[in-house]
Amino acid sequence: MLLAIDVGNTNIHFGLHDGQSWRNTWRARTAPLKMGDEYAVLLRSFFAEDDATFEDVNAIVIGSVVPALTATLLQMSERYMKQTPLNVEPGVKTGIRVLLDNPREVGPDRVVNAVAVKKLYGTPAIVIDFGTATTYDVLSPEGDYLGGAISPGIGMAHDALVSRTARLYNVDLVPPPSAIGHNTAHAMQSGLFLGYVAMIEGLVARIKADLQAPHARVIATGGLAPLFAEHTSVIEDIAPCLTLDGLRLIWEMNHLA
Repeated sequence: MLLAIDVGNTNIHFGLHDGQSWRNTWRARTAPLKMGDEYAVLLRSFFAEDDATFEDVNAIVIGSVVPALTATLLQMSERYMKQTPLNVEPGVKTGIRVLLDNPREVGPDRVVNAVAVKKLYGTPAIVIDFGTATTYDVLSPEGDYLGGAISPGIGMAHDALVSRTARLYNVDLVPPPSAIGHNTAHAMQSGLFLGYVAMIEGLVARIKADLQAPHARVIATGGLAPLFAEHTSVIEDIAPCLTLDGLRLIWEMNHLA
């Protein structure tokens, strides 16, 4: 089986693929100081609930935006699973042309998402990834990666608002009863949640105009994707395993071609 590891700034997403589908997926908090042995213990417990063992893993692929953890997980894989992972980095075959001023600037997660969308949904397309930051990635009709936009994630915006104001406090990141808040909590939810929805809709409209592709498909991934999709019509598909699928596809390109 293939073990895919998507290392984000807030969470690590693990997926075990049996050749046909994701047998199971798990999330853990990103802890850059955690040792490889500790992640091995965590993974072993995840595997146990699915009656799998490390011996079942015959391939590993890693996409990481946290350099401090990349080496840790590579070493863990070699020690405990006797596999040398494919680490998605510049030089790895992806099937995507990255048309940026400096292609090495783009995070591996963004390229991985582009690979998955190109294969599974077609192009032109816009990928919205709701993570620590919210990223917008744009694929041309020809399937090239053109770039995109990066904004603070809504959780980051909430924390900045609360930490820098004396009288504001933590609120649930859900839509308020109306856009006009009649108390502090609802006013904050209006500005944060509905303001975020307005940003999504405005950025998607501007990206489509720049792309000259009004029918570009919009795919969302990340933990908050379903919540935002309920409150805007611009999101057409929700893909919770998009990054894992991209990692799987890249592994197949590099090992099965």
